Amino acid sequence: MSEPHEQASDEESDDRRADSALLTLLPGLPKVLLHDHLDGGLRPQTIVELAAQVGHELPTTDPDELGRWFVEAASAGSLERYLETFAHTVAVLQTADALRRVAREAALDLAADGVVYAEVRYAPEQHLAGGLTLDEVVEAVRAGLDEGAAQAHDDGRPIRVVALLCAMRQADHGAQIARLAVEHRDAGVVGFDLAGPEDGFPATAHAEAFEVLQDAHLPATVHAGEAAGPASIDDAVRAGALRLGHGARLADDIGTDEHGDRLGPLAHWVRDRRLALECCPSSNVQTGAAASIADHPVTRLKRLGFAVTVNTDNRLQSGTSLGRELALLVEHAHWSLADLEDVAVTAAQHAFVHHDERVALVDTVIRPAYAAARGGRHRA
Repeated sequence: MSEPHEQASDEESDDRRADSALLTLLPGLPKVLLHDHLDGGLRPQTIVELAAQVGHELPTTDPDELGRWFVEAASAGSLERYLETFAHTVAVLQTADALRRVAREAALDLAADGVVYAEVRYAPEQHLAGGLTLDEVVEAVRAGLDEGAAQAHDDGRPIRVVALLCAMRQADHGAQIARLAVEHRDAGVVGFDLAGPEDGFPATAHAEAFEVLQDAHLPATVHAGEAAGPASIDDAVRAGALRLGHGARLADDIGTDEHGDRLGPLAHWVRDRRLALECCPSSNVQTGAAASIADHPVTRLKRLGFAVTVNTDNRLQSGTSLGRELALLVEHAHWSLADLEDVAVTAAQHAFVHHDERVALVDTVIRPAYAAARGGRHRA
């Protein structure tokens, strides 16, 4: 009869083998990305070249060193320090050509990672220093995303990339950006986002923006539950958010007792109404919203039946990709193929495109690929 520690060791070995087998499948699996910032996904080489064109001083002009600098600076443990790194990326994104190039490269990079549908978000109000109008910013990004998607399709990696327009919660342009999103809804803009520091800048202060969106029937997501707790999430829900950007701190409204997990009223509301959580594990570890990937609330929230999605947030600052985020959850939280399929399907079902498009994405792209993957040997 095997000793208990020998049985445990055997089980751990089986888990490692299952994880390893799943990791080999991961690059070829279709992925859906709902939370990715354009100004947080630049290639380091591109930053160097664009900075040289406009005379912006960088911490280093070596692309490899610059990539490492962004990750290290963003890993200081606070959202405020994390956001400081954007001074460099926003500085080089003040012309139509720069925006178009970065958007094109973003689409190509996402497609290379196996992403088949992506919503890329950005704040038009942050790209006006070079004299562009808000409409010109949106048009430049749209052109770049379209070019990148077309090239990816020609390369055999079809992807659909659409945009979300962000308003900054610490500014007073919410209604203007909401109207801008509505005006461009037939040109690749599928929704609105409220971004920026949560503390002291409630979403409900932008009531006019949400009225504009509701009148036009354009969906909104709101950054909440990242640097602030359940009160910020509650505020986002009251404002009209259909998805929650991050939402990790929703776990603060879930306790335990002798009967197991006990959800608070807010957690119940979010789960019952299927408000999707745009979880960003690596980013949350960097800003201190989570202790580690293994301990990130995404796994617990998923097990409890929340509508969980996995996202990159800022690929540059986190040195990451969606494939890497999923791989980290496999390695450190022992996610299975079924877990990966679930978050891909959930993300597709909560995309801001129309219902028929979401159904087609699930039924013709995601489900068939995972069905084929289940033919391999791995933990299902």
